[in-house]
Amino acid sequence: MGKLLNLITPLHKSTSREYLPRMVDSKVECMLKAKEYEFDYWDGDRRFGYGGYSYRPGYWKPMAEGLIRQYGLQKGDRILDVGCGKAYLLYELFLLGMDVCGFDISKHGLGDAKEEIRDRLFYHRAENPFPFEDHEFDLVISVNSLHNLRVFDLKKALREMERVAANKYMCVESYRNEQELFNLQCWALTCESFFDKGEWEWVFDEFGYTGDYEFIYFE
Repeated sequence: MGKLLNLITPLHKSTSREYLPRMVDSKVECMLKAKEYEFDYWDGDRRFGYGGYSYRPGYWKPMAEGLIRQYGLQKGDRILDVGCGKAYLLYELFLLGMDVCGFDISKHGLGDAKEEIRDRLFYHRAENPFPFEDHEFDLVISVNSLHNLRVFDLKKALREMERVAANKYMCVESYRNEQELFNLQCWALTCESFFDKGEWEWVFDEFGYTGDYEFIYFE
């Protein structure tokens, strides 16, 4: 198991959330709509997901620069994003000279990616074997995606990440206390793996994931 990092947490904390109203707003129906991962999840009403997710120039740049520093990446190095969504982080990495590639299960998300990298993205499920050779990438990342897998599919995805790159980074939702668990249960629409910090670290060790990781908490 690798190191606990702090790359996306500042962005996560920059958004305010009201937890209880989401829990009592037809939560089950909203979860079902969100798990389609299409227009409503990204750009529909906030009760179904992001409530409108568009490109903001420079928003993801600090994290992109953090990844480059953390892993000593050079221009032309290859990066794979597992569950890339609209791939705005990948786009920032592309602007910084990286050779990027990503996949997701959302056709709407992939279709709304920046045109300059759209041909580097494709539809694929993270629990299925990645169509790449061993150690094909300099870095593989997954940001706020893998907690949406059930534990047996999570195992498959982590092992594929382990296989395709020496350097690995992932971020998932988690909690450290009962208040954060309650907030997460109120807020999450698509999460399947509700694990606390210690459980996630056990999962990494049990499934043979040796990469770095980060947790976002709902304080």
